[in-house]
Amino acid sequence: MNSISVIIPVLNEAENIGFLLNYLTLHSSTASISEILVVDGGSTDGSQEIVSEISKTQPSIVLINSPKGRAKQMNLGASQSNGTVLYFLHADSIPPENFDQYILDATQNGSKTGCFKMKFDSNHWWLQLAGWFTQFNWKSCRGGDQSLFVDKTAFENLGCFNEDFVIYEDNDLIYKLYEQYDFEVLPYWLTTSSRRYQSNGVWVLQYHFWVIHLKKFFGATPKKLEAYYIKYIH
Repeated sequence: MNSISVIIPVLNEAENIGFLLNYLTLHSSTASISEILVVDGGSTDGSQEIVSEISKTQPSIVLINSPKGRAKQMNLGASQSNGTVLYFLHADSIPPENFDQYILDATQNGSKTGCFKMKFDSNHWWLQLAGWFTQFNWKSCRGGDQSLFVDKTAFENLGCFNEDFVIYEDNDLIYKLYEQYDFEVLPYWLTTSSRRYQSNGVWVLQYHFWVIHLKKFFGATPKKLEAYYIKYIH
């Protein structure tokens, strides 16, 4: 019988993490969730205190301290997980109700990896269109905000997340999964925050994301991608 370890990398997510943890426990079954691992990369805004307080009444929620870096944080969470299926989820993404059952149904039917289709919490026409495209099983439409479930053995066989990537670690792994397995897009909506688009500007941020994808396509190193991100995106 498969079970799910939810892994949430966190850095200064006091605004979101409490709501997300309460939502996850309310809309999933303890029979299917092995644990919810919140892997903190050094928050200074009270995120750790929020997680610790919730864990007092929800023993399946575990706070793990980690070096900063989403790839490092997610790998550490995976190494301490007990589930047979890993579910990587961003702190500002809300999966559909009964997400755990949808994931288990997919894995029990043979899926090794996949994600949900995604919509932004925004009425901006471009973000609505970008979200609409995530229902298609195209590698170019994938990203970490959609969340990712993966068989733990398959994850380990691929070498886990490449910790050289400070950004783009999700896409790097997802592209490897597409090459090795039949990636499945589950037909249920996950909602993710548009906060980064709001703070940077929709078109400005989209332009920089396109540049990053092009740089990666033409062979830019993880360090060069990180340097570009730090320079232009906040």
